[in-house]
Amino acid sequence: MNQDMSIVSLVLHASFVVQVVIVILLTISIASWSAIIRKLMAIKRIKELNEEFERVFWSGTSLNELFAGANQNVKLSGPMERIFASGMREYQKLRERRISDAATLLDGARRAMRASLQREMDMAESQLAFLATVGSISPYIGLFGTVWGIMHAFTGLANLQQVTLASVAPGIAEALVATAIGLFSAIPAVISYNRFAHDVDRIAIKLETFIEEFSNILQRNLGAQSTSSASGH
Repeated sequence: MNQDMSIVSLVLHASFVVQVVIVILLTISIASWSAIIRKLMAIKRIKELNEEFERVFWSGTSLNELFAGANQNVKLSGPMERIFASGMREYQKLRERRISDAATLLDGARRAMRASLQREMDMAESQLAFLATVGSISPYIGLFGTVWGIMHAFTGLANLQQVTLASVAPGIAEALVATAIGLFSAIPAVISYNRFAHDVDRIAIKLETFIEEFSNILQRNLGAQSTSSASGH
């Protein structure tokens, strides 16, 4: 007698616990793929916005014009533009308080940009912990389903007087489906996590480099202003 050994048939004939495990894993897999797609789009958007702002920043546009543009397009701005706006905002606030010490001005702007950088990196790293969790626990959830299924299969065989491979195979196959689905959930999550972690690290390096470059520009401007003030006296 031929038995249907298709995946669907194995899942339908599996024990209740194994079916619950499979449903959990499929739900996790769907949530994981949803997170992967959203993260792909988010990182692509971050890169495009950073590159666009960096191009405008080095095109010779004045800092005041860039700051005005950043304030007008807050919702559409990227991480680099928001970090720039944070630094300029703090810099101008300190200037309005009649603070003329270059070190104080520069330190204030740098601290504001560092705080903004932390906020941006927290946003960029969102969903990564979820993908790491999926990649680490899915195989174990599947393994639990497999172990339970095998125990259930052997318990059923205890009542048989003659055990053949044909009587053992369906139960074992049903149990192994849980492990297969667990791996199906885990592998894309692990690959995506590694890829996104690398992309986020590259974004962080680029933003930190921008903070240093912008700090140097502010320092040069402050040096030029102090030189002109001294020559005026």
